[in-house]
Parts: sequence; C-alpha cells; structure tokens
Amino acid sequence: MSEIVGVVPNFSEGRRADVIDAIVAALRVPGARVVYAEADPAHNRLDTTVLGSAEAVRRSAMAGAAKAVETIDMFAHRGGHPRMGAADVIPFMPVRGVTMQECVELARSFGKELADSLGVPVYLYDRAALLPERASLADVRRGEFEGLREAVSRGERLPDFGPPEIGRAGATAVGARKPLVAFNLYLAGRNEEAVKEIARTVRESSGGLPAVRAIGFFVPERGCVTVSMNLVDHEVTGIRAAFDAVAAEAAARGLEILESEIVGLVPASALGEGDAEHVGLAGFDPAKQVLEKLIERGQA
Repeated sequence: MSEIVGVVPNFSEGRRADVIDAIVAALRVPGARVVYAEADPAHNRLDTTVLGSAEAVRRSAMAGAAKAVETIDMFAHRGGHPRMGAADVIPFMPVRGVTMQECVELARSFGKELADSLGVPVYLYDRAALLPERASLADVRRGEFEGLREAVSRGERLPDFGPPEIGRAGATAVGARKPLVAFNLYLAGRNEEAVKEIARTVRESSGGLPAVRAIGFFVPERGCVTVSMNLVDHEVTGIRAAFDAVAAEAAARGLEILESEIVGLVPASALGEGDAEHVGLAGFDPAKQVLEKLIERGQA
C-alpha cells in the first residue's frame, strides 16, 4: 500500500473483557489492520492503533466508536486517565505517502460524520482544530466528562459538531497530529501528591518541558505511583530528556524510579541508541511496537 494513514482511537474501557473484545472486533474492517490494542485496568482505557487507507481507517474508527457508544456509560466510568467520552479520542496521523493537511481534512469530515451518525458531541483538536484554544487536547478535555458536561449545560465550551449536551456517551475529541509517544514512569511508594508535583513541574503547560503533557497518580494494581506522559513531538522533547527530568525531580523528593514503559506504537526515530537501557524500559517489543517494523513486515 503506497498511502498509509494511522488512526489511534482511545476508548474509556480497560476492565470489561467482553466490551474490549467487542470494540477491537468492530475496528477490524476490510483494508484496515489493527496493529495494536492494549487495555489498561488502572487507566480504565483501551488504546488501539489502526493502519490502512484513508477510507479504511475512517470506517474502522467509525465502527469502533459506534460499539463504544453502545457499550460504555460515562456516568459509571472511573479510571486514572483523563477522559470525556466513551470513544474518547480519535486522532488521525500521516504514516506514508499522506500529508498532514490530508489528515486534517479527514479528521474534520470524520468528526462531522461521527456527530451526525451517532449523535455524539465532537471537538476538533490539534492540527484539525477550528478554534485556537482547542489545539491542545488537555484544554479540550479540561474538567473531564463531569466538568465538560457542566460547562456545556451552561452554554459554554459547545462542541464543533453534534448536540449541545453531554449524555451517557460523553463527547469525542477528533484530531490530526504527528505520532506521539505515550511514556510512563513508575516510582516506588504511594506518595501520590509527590508525583502530581513532578508532573506539574515537567509538563509544558506549567512551564516545564516543551511538547510534554504529564499527570501523576497512584496505581493500585502495581502498588506504586506513576508519572504518565505524552511526548507530543519527540523531536522537541524525547524519551531520554523526559526521563532525566522526572528522575531529577524524583531524586529531589527521595523517590526511586522502578521502571518505565512505552504504551502503543512509536516511530523508530523516537528511540536512540542506548535509550531503552538508560530509561529502564520494560516490556517493550520493537517488532510489535515500532511503526516502521510493522509496515516492513507487511502488516499495513
């Protein structure tokens, strides 16, 4: 396939196996390959990646979103990761032979179709944003499901497409972006306030590292705390730099880093020589998580 688009739908379900399986099955449409699907019970979130033609990944994302809207009740959802909807985030990204502008146009038309067909409020973000204040996903999702619902009920922060009310399925953020790196560091102990402080220090919105988003929270399943980061442009701030910044803040608070992990796929350029060892990367499988390797193996 000469032209490949990636879509990375994230769903607000990481615990119910039947719902997870149903969403992943829905994503599997002709011409689209589900190359990654990982459910995280602590985050209560399902991360997926689909590769294929623009039309195929569009149909895949729509089918996955429809299943999520059918099976997930946001009034009952709780988890460690910020969220605002059942089909929480659906970003499109250029992979091969496709421009960012084409992905912007795809995201905008998909967002309107999603709102019209499923009756879900849609917010366009990142490169696809129609409003400058919606370029940042963190700003779009501010207050999460509950806060957004209250704001919309007051006539504020109305969606770009869809009904001006937040119901059982919540809202969906649809965007176009570069491939990002989801990078988590796990620290010993239960000091949640300390990792929240570390996250505030290192993230861009608080004056920290550019192109870094970060949150900190306790992970009951692991019995430790985490600083969970999205490196939205690894060419600006990479894995090693993000790790070093968190490590310095952790050392200043007497906290020990246990290990780190990459969630989902990454471009090959995101990991330099010796980076995996430097950051104590655990459970990383290049054959299954490096984007270019999946393409080379004919999985797209």
